[in-house]
Amino acid sequence: MSDNKNQSNNRKSDLLSKEVEHIDITSFDARKIVSSMEKMSFVSRETANAANIYNEMIKDKDCTIFLTLAGSTSAAGCMHIYRDLVKYNMVDAIVATGASIIDMDFFEALGFKHYQGSQHQDDTELRNNYVDRIYDTYIDEEELQMCDKTIGEIADQLEPKSYTSREFIKEIGRYLKTNAKKKDSLIEVAYDNNVPIFCPAFTDSSAGFGLVMHQERNPKNHITIDSIREFRELTEIKMKSKGSGLFMIGGGVPKNFIQDTVICAELLGKDVDMHKYAIQITVADSRDGACSSSTLKEASSWGKVDITKEQMVFAEATSVLPLIASDAYHKGEWKNRQRKNFSKIF
Repeated sequence: MSDNKNQSNNRKSDLLSKEVEHIDITSFDARKIVSSMEKMSFVSRETANAANIYNEMIKDKDCTIFLTLAGSTSAAGCMHIYRDLVKYNMVDAIVATGASIIDMDFFEALGFKHYQGSQHQDDTELRNNYVDRIYDTYIDEEELQMCDKTIGEIADQLEPKSYTSREFIKEIGRYLKTNAKKKDSLIEVAYDNNVPIFCPAFTDSSAGFGLVMHQERNPKNHITIDSIREFRELTEIKMKSKGSGLFMIGGGVPKNFIQDTVICAELLGKDVDMHKYAIQITVADSRDGACSSSTLKEASSWGKVDITKEQMVFAEATSVLPLIASDAYHKGEWKNRQRKNFSKIF
């Protein structure tokens, strides 16, 4: 029996042997590449145009920049890009899936890692070794369950009441200030710089498992997540902004949630402009009647997005996002921006 266990442990160690290394946009200058791509066609020109629009957002002192995250780019090596966009004042608020923030960013802040693997691996073997797969990236399921458990323990220490995901993630940031094994996670840097993070489908993540365990332990005195109030909070940021721009990685709930703030503000009797700038990097298409939520031009018919300065980039995000982000970092327009500090308005 012990020999079988040792063999299993050795196999798991083999599977989880090559760590994903997150790309550093400050270590290379993509300006010449992006400038050259501007003279090309297809996705290259889309990428260059998106980079130009993003730099316009950063240069526009009245523009609130919303970053939306869906998909698994954080696990795939883009985690430090999102952190640096916050660190260098190129993002004012974030709307993300719970997985991007908890299963990936918080997970690594606890000292765990993502690993390079193969999409052709036998998934039964992975399951037998308690290894989860995201395409060609591996996660240790036992470590992920420790992430679930830690979320529940954080919740146990909080006053029993309703919280928005933004409020709860802020408490996670506070926890990481003294407990992080890996410093400068996205959550911690956002906490330090008053950049709010919203996860409208928060329970669809490791956080959901942790909060279920918290409520099971505390059936009469527990916290809960109020997604309606966080919609109001996000809309309040839109109403306090003279202008706004969207930098969207993937689509889905985060993309639709931020676009809907324009409609919500109007229903509250406030006169707000459509989002002035919009970029989406996606591999989705519109053949199913959508594009992981509406295309940007379609969103204009709803009064959500102005199509004067919009760009769809049809590419897998890890291939073009580092170029756009590095270009913006090295152009340096962020040095002239004032922080919005939106976390302080609540």
